[in-house]
Amino acid sequence: MSTETTHRFADRVDNYIKYRPHYPQEMFDFLLSQNIITKNSVVADIGSGTGISTEPFLKLDLEVFAVEPNKEMREAAEKLLGENKKFHSVNAAAENTTLKDHSVDVVIAGQAFHWFDKEKTKQEFKRILKPGGYVVLLWNDRRTDSTEFLRSYEDFLQACGTDYKEVNHKNTQDKKIFDAFFGGNYAEKWFYNFQDVDFAGLKGRVLSSSYMPNEGHKDYEHMMYCLKKVFARYQQNNTVRLDYDTKVYYGTL
Repeated sequence: MSTETTHRFADRVDNYIKYRPHYPQEMFDFLLSQNIITKNSVVADIGSGTGISTEPFLKLDLEVFAVEPNKEMREAAEKLLGENKKFHSVNAAAENTTLKDHSVDVVIAGQAFHWFDKEKTKQEFKRILKPGGYVVLLWNDRRTDSTEFLRSYEDFLQACGTDYKEVNHKNTQDKKIFDAFFGGNYAEKWFYNFQDVDFAGLKGRVLSSSYMPNEGHKDYEHMMYCLKKVFARYQQNNTVRLDYDTKVYYGTL
């Protein structure tokens, strides 16, 4: 993980905590039903960010090592989750987690795998996983064309984003990448997820993304003007709905 990547979200932590989507309960029920996680699992959450992907596993009373190189995001997770004795915050990257050999049952990466060096990360996951342990890769993948609003919102992101196409996580959800990473030994499962947001929520969701102009950027005011137009056109009862497919790729290395 590059230094530039590590610092991309440093000035977006508040919006990330408040406005990023969480993961649906059905996904955790599925992981339990398949024995991918059990009531005794030790979990490593790699690229754990502000703790959105960490907290649900703590709520299952599991021990979680939250590995995050970004100082601001890591400290936000510590503030949120630090009182839980099963939460362990680790200042490290995916390629060098500093965790002990064969110390975890499950490695998860929520909304983060696309930032990792795949080959170095694979070797590191092999090192820290117990024999037969699982890797679970998660994304809340926003639908881009299932409604008129989502089509217009996607057009807005493409028009106003600074490097949207380059860093879009959809770029790495490729069968060849997963085949190489898992050695073909993986499966996938999708779950429906959504956010109903008012304008403040939509604005916060936009500003939580590293590829959109932040306050102070020369294009910020124009971006906000365009966003207001999109929201006004499609809002119903002062809300719009962001639809997601929560995509889960799971397997052994």
